[in-house]
Amino acid sequence: MQFAEFAARASEMETEPADLATVALVRDLFCDAGDDLTVVVRFVQGRVFPAWDSTTLDVGPRLLREAIARAAGQNVTAGDVEDRLADAGEIGAVAAGYDFGGQRGLAAFAGGGGDGLSVREVDETLRELAAASGAGSEDRKLNTLFGLFNRASPEEAKYLARLVLGEMRIGVGEGTVRDAVAEAFLAGPEVDDDEGDEDDIATGGDADDDAEDGASGDGTDTAAEESVSDRATTHATADELAAVERALQVSNDYGMVARVAREEGRDGLEAVRLEVGRPVQAMLAQAGTVTDALEAWDEAAVERKFDGARVQVHVASGDEEEGAAADVSLFSRNMDDVTDALPEVVEFVADHVDAPAILDGEVVAVDDDGEPLPFQEVLRRFRRKHDVDRMREEVRVELRAFDCLHAGGEDLLDAPVTERHARLSELVPESAVSGLLVSDDEGEIAAFEEASLDAGHEGVMLKNPDSTYSPGDRGKNWLKRKPDVETVDLVVTGAEWGEGRRANHLGTFLLSARDGDDYATIGNVATGITDEELADLSALLEPEIVSEDGQTVELNPAVVFEVGYEEIQRSPTYSSGYALRFPRFVAVREDKTPADADSLERIERLAESQ
Repeated sequence: MQFAEFAARASEMETEPADLATVALVRDLFCDAGDDLTVVVRFVQGRVFPAWDSTTLDVGPRLLREAIARAAGQNVTAGDVEDRLADAGEIGAVAAGYDFGGQRGLAAFAGGGGDGLSVREVDETLRELAAASGAGSEDRKLNTLFGLFNRASPEEAKYLARLVLGEMRIGVGEGTVRDAVAEAFLAGPEVDDDEGDEDDIATGGDADDDAEDGASGDGTDTAAEESVSDRATTHATADELAAVERALQVSNDYGMVARVAREEGRDGLEAVRLEVGRPVQAMLAQAGTVTDALEAWDEAAVERKFDGARVQVHVASGDEEEGAAADVSLFSRNMDDVTDALPEVVEFVADHVDAPAILDGEVVAVDDDGEPLPFQEVLRRFRRKHDVDRMREEVRVELRAFDCLHAGGEDLLDAPVTERHARLSELVPESAVSGLLVSDDEGEIAAFEEASLDAGHEGVMLKNPDSTYSPGDRGKNWLKRKPDVETVDLVVTGAEWGEGRRANHLGTFLLSARDGDDYATIGNVATGITDEELADLSALLEPEIVSEDGQTVELNPAVVFEVGYEEIQRSPTYSSGYALRFPRFVAVREDKTPADADSLERIERLAESQ
């Protein structure tokens, strides 16, 4: 597929307001993708690599602006691009505003040759860009991006720029891709009204509309003159959607799942299993009380809630012929590979856990007596790519495992909490396993919570004893209970340069909550930050600067802060309609992406519950 065709399809999706019509557009794109299906599935989500792969392009807004300026011509500077960005609001629109054709004669040295870009070529080039490292890598990346933009039409440049930053902005989320895969490769032929089943009705199918629209069972057009809205009726049943959803949960690879659905159907999807070394999204919890838990489940499985950082532990068998030890990989909550930063955890797992296995747990920092230390101490380890040995001496960390997703070649996602914990206890030494209490007695649970708090932990987790493990789900089967002051996780979308001795550092940070595909501001935070932390925060955020206006800077939404507060107040000052009273910086949530930050909806619920 040519990249120009992909861009044209993306443009159509971006301007389509109806959800079902968007699914139809994505479905049609997948049906037409041919050998490029896996790449196209990733591209519509703004990804170059599968969701489980933590590899990044490592291209920030500044480098992208420089590449666009170079491709736009000798009279265009990165400052010019930045000025346009201030007006346009997003980099894709800026890139689309330049005519790169005048520079195409220079493309040969960048591997261009002046021919049209294909989807496969863009993918391969961006992968080469991601692999660039070491001395001179930034110049190589700049030249590579110049070569791509130099061959791009305005529409291609728009989506290329967004793809580089991982923000497609076309209204296609994970649910849309799931539905489109089912529609394209699983949905059967349309049926008459009296033959339709409840599943078809539940997913929006309408047999009369099908017959009129002439949509075929494989999701392709049979009447080219029809509008997208006419073809937007869905046919996939609830079971077909569930088959795609399950395969996505255990693989976290949308491109692979689409290919399997097309080539092997539901049987192939049902055969997709967890793979050691390929992380999946973590199951999540929402706030709740003991009363909530017992009313919903009659009894609750209760665990200590650790003040640590979430890790997923993958243990693969070593080379038996060479007598190699188990191969251990550690992944953070957002599936970044943190193996190298936590060597003592790797050593512990390799020595004590039999492969193959996939465990869920937390890494906690402890003092010399084994007592837990604050969460910030753990993050000091997670950030480190260098001086790991020195940091190991300064901050000691240990594993606390609380779940088992896979053991001995068997996937355990569908097993209940109690069974998974029993398998965990067989695999991992008692010292590294979270204790589990199953009880219907509020007093007994309260005593367990008090003991957890006395031991320096955050509180307790309450789990439905019969619940399965649902990767990425924040349902009502896991509840977290913390008596501490409430905190929220917010995205940093702007900042101000400091004054006096802090003049060379960003000193005040603008915070925003997720609001659909955008962000709503909710206030600034400047307190609770030491000079040392301020230097670290500036180094972390400066590569994300999009534009500057005097002391104020706009930031690419890439970093999440945990912020404590006394109260949430209504306020016309910020776009959310709310403001944090006495906000205080707690930590950088390096284990979270902006997609994991708190939503405006949650802010509203917290404000109402005060």
